[in-house]
Amino acid sequence: MLQTRSGKRTAAAAVKIAVDMEKEGLIDKKTAVTRLEPSQIDQLLHPTFDPEELKKAVKLTKGLAASPGAACGKIYFHAADAVDAAANGEKVILVRLETSPEDLAGMVAAEGILTARGGMTSHAAVVARGMGKCCVSGCSEIKVNEQNKTLEVAGKVFKEGDYISLNGSMGDVYEGQIKTIMPGLSGDFGTIMKWADEIRTLKVRTNADNPRDAQQAVEFGAEGIGLCRTEHMFFDDERIPAFRRMILSDSEEERREALSFLLPYQKADFKGIYEVMGDRPVTIRLLDPPLHEFLPHTDEEMEILSKQIDIPFEKIKKKTLELHEFNPMLGHRGCRLAVTYPEIAEMQAEAIIMAAIELKKEKGMEIIPEIMIPLVGLEKELAFVKKTVVETIEKCFEREGVTLEYLVGTMIEVPRAALTADEIAKEAEFFSFGTNDLTQMTFGFSRDDTGNIIKEYRDLLIFEEDPFQTIDRTGVGKLVEMAVKLGKQTRPAIKLGICGEHGGDPKTVEFCHNIGLNYVSCSPFRVPIARLAAAQAVVKADREHTSDK
Repeated sequence: MLQTRSGKRTAAAAVKIAVDMEKEGLIDKKTAVTRLEPSQIDQLLHPTFDPEELKKAVKLTKGLAASPGAACGKIYFHAADAVDAAANGEKVILVRLETSPEDLAGMVAAEGILTARGGMTSHAAVVARGMGKCCVSGCSEIKVNEQNKTLEVAGKVFKEGDYISLNGSMGDVYEGQIKTIMPGLSGDFGTIMKWADEIRTLKVRTNADNPRDAQQAVEFGAEGIGLCRTEHMFFDDERIPAFRRMILSDSEEERREALSFLLPYQKADFKGIYEVMGDRPVTIRLLDPPLHEFLPHTDEEMEILSKQIDIPFEKIKKKTLELHEFNPMLGHRGCRLAVTYPEIAEMQAEAIIMAAIELKKEKGMEIIPEIMIPLVGLEKELAFVKKTVVETIEKCFEREGVTLEYLVGTMIEVPRAALTADEIAKEAEFFSFGTNDLTQMTFGFSRDDTGNIIKEYRDLLIFEEDPFQTIDRTGVGKLVEMAVKLGKQTRPAIKLGICGEHGGDPKTVEFCHNIGLNYVSCSPFRVPIARLAAAQAVVKADREHTSDK
């Protein structure tokens, strides 16, 4: 035999071959789960383009493959327009310079999302992956004019209503319409995943902010929620005026009044998520983004808000300027907000615990809420916010005549927290590694602005992998491993997980298994990938152990 080559096959074929070979006794279950590449699972969960039509398609440019799948639709440049078009039965591609939480409704309505800026962990990428939406981000060759509603690329100008097609698995942007093929999950895929679950030791949770995403994740085999981001809950049309009124308040009393309006909404949000998850654990993160993200950005939007909440335009403008930060991701956010405005943390803690208490009374559900305090770098910082949370919860217990178990922990995303994890663990009952920000701060790379730099570094082989996609074991990974060891020294039974986007990356999942984390958490559509990768990590470790002997 002079030469051999690996046989190329689709994901569906790889699954069938592995299952058939196990049935015939040619391989065992452990070998079968290694016969499918975790990344291939995307082919089984997301739409793809018709291969014949793709051959004739005109490719316009390439960006970052931020969220897998294929999508085709008419382009719209504003979230409200995308929502209206989708309501009229149109298939929509939302095109933005970059997205923010305000664009959420448009992202939900769209088939796919295209942004000129942003990286693999930008807002567009993270939210799209959570929803299972196709997304191409950081597409630097496109010129987006949101005001004039035009998109320029490859010497062509596209206007609102023109068709484009996106391949989020490859990062490609095409002119016009390309037919998509919807995925179909076979029984053999379920068999492979059942075997993977029998083999793996690492739990797999999901990142989900609403009952819809939570339900999708459960259907894909999620064993809990590792990250529930609360900030998206405030952008609903009924809630954002009150939240903005809270930000614009001159006194604590005014802030508390606005927050009291939001409390029932927050409680309802958490009840909905708890009901979907049942007895599975749910980790809820307190408010994380800087407050300026919730305020309008243009004078026109400020004028509308002024009339809506009866606050002078000049005051809104002044407050917006006051809250402006040159580097907001390293600024007044996370636990720092809860230190400055403890009443925000109080409202959220009450909503979290009251949702659990009400479901215990109404349905006999035994929920153990996990409350996560973000961006902690100091033990005293965590202790301060934890005191606020605990005192609020104890008041609820006293008032309701009910008690239940709960955990208070933190997100390890600031390098100093990893370096002093033994001190942080005195207050934290669990660590959840927020590796998006931990990578950003360790490298000094902006999550949203370094897509081109990272591409160049990969082309020049300075980077073997994008550190925002696969964890940098030598640097960031060393901080995580150090925090695990230090945390266990102080609190041997501390619960340890990862909730950054790395949680759905197969190589990172293997790393998490090897250093002894309890779980990984990822977006719903990456849950099956993580389940398979966790099983493969066990098989690989067993084989390496056997070969060492």
